[in-house]
Amino acid sequence: MSDLTKIVLSEQDIPTHWYNLNADLPAAGVEVPPPLHPATLQPVGPEDLAPLFPMALIEQEVSTERYIEIPDEVRDIYRLWRPSPLYRARRWEKALDTPAKIYYKYEGVSPAGSHKPNTAVAQAYYNKEAGVKRITTETGAGQWGSALALAAQFFGIECKVYMVRISYDQKPYRRVMIQTWGASVVASPSNETNAGRQILAKHPDSSGSLGIAISEAVEEAATREDTKYSLGSVLNHVLLHQTVIGQEVIKQLEVAGADWPDIGIGCVGGGSNFGGFAFPFLRENIVNGKKMRLIAVEPAATPSITRGVYAYDYGDTAALTPIIKMHTLGHDFMPAPIHAGGLRYHGMAAQISAAAQAGLIEARNVQQRAIFDAALSFTRAEGILPAPEAAHAVQATMQEALACRESGESKTIVFNMSGHGHFDLSAYDAYLRGDLVDYEYPEEAIRESLTHLPKVD
Repeated sequence: MSDLTKIVLSEQDIPTHWYNLNADLPAAGVEVPPPLHPATLQPVGPEDLAPLFPMALIEQEVSTERYIEIPDEVRDIYRLWRPSPLYRARRWEKALDTPAKIYYKYEGVSPAGSHKPNTAVAQAYYNKEAGVKRITTETGAGQWGSALALAAQFFGIECKVYMVRISYDQKPYRRVMIQTWGASVVASPSNETNAGRQILAKHPDSSGSLGIAISEAVEEAATREDTKYSLGSVLNHVLLHQTVIGQEVIKQLEVAGADWPDIGIGCVGGGSNFGGFAFPFLRENIVNGKKMRLIAVEPAATPSITRGVYAYDYGDTAALTPIIKMHTLGHDFMPAPIHAGGLRYHGMAAQISAAAQAGLIEARNVQQRAIFDAALSFTRAEGILPAPEAAHAVQATMQEALACRESGESKTIVFNMSGHGHFDLSAYDAYLRGDLVDYEYPEEAIRESLTHLPKVD
């Protein structure tokens, strides 16, 4: 066993291919049902997606190839922060008095401070190759919006971001970051789209949701010939771009001489950072018979896997997007104003939903104050301040480590620290003042929302 604390790889170790879980799910007896057209309820074809995405991304979306080559231009930009470091959390292990060995992959070293540029750069590249001049997107906490603004700047593409109103107000510095990299940003719901105007007519004080912001961005892209749409989570091509994370972790654990992990943990909202981290490990479980537990952690205020249903639903509030078979709380779900804005989404990626339904991964939900309790425990030992989203993984890791303390087992745990919390200090301020409130999504609200699911056989 190595005594390394920080495990780094060279630029030559940046993965050359993205991994596509669709190639291996059938070996586990798992089928991912196809997305359906919102008007015809028939499987979506490439021509249906062409108004929104360049053809290269559409091909990746439906691909069953196991590995997809990463373009040299994308890998060249990845070199600005990849490979990201893997740390052994020795000081936190000591603070928790646990025999567990804890490792964390730190994606906060990217220019945008999170894992999001892994797909933002790829999507901007393919749009540029297709001659696209302008892209629209949504963002929850601002991590995705800032990442796409950066990537669009790299490739000379105009970018417009619809930012969920509550985060637009709570996280002004992420908004400034988006503008600094040359993109425009508006609070959603806005008066700039039909979808936004309809929401504001009913709810003038709406705090917004990712579903609403997606509707606005999709509407603008679909009604302008010079514009495509870019999504930061949920879809297959987004998750496969993120698999550089898990591939690097596997190699870093080998360099460290670590045991094969017993447990892997990531936060989950739409699924991008969890999928990118977990899918390469899930392949080892499916193909090579490994037994690693993979735990997805979501907010109790937005519990799509743990309290939603596995059904076909729209990916946005205005029902403009394809209908996806996923764990969902209903597309008109209105989330509470928790500080983990990037996890306030009503649905879940199709692959993660199918894997959870088949028992290949576990899911749990946790309250807002508990994740900040864990974040302070971690940052006071390790020094890195987690984003509220990443703090969900920190909390679950702490619980597993404390369980090891009780049992005396020395398990190896690895989690994905998907981003830093430097722009979330208002959330930490509220926590330290004792002003944070926990939200339990009401069961009657879930039942009501689920009555509006599309009727699909």
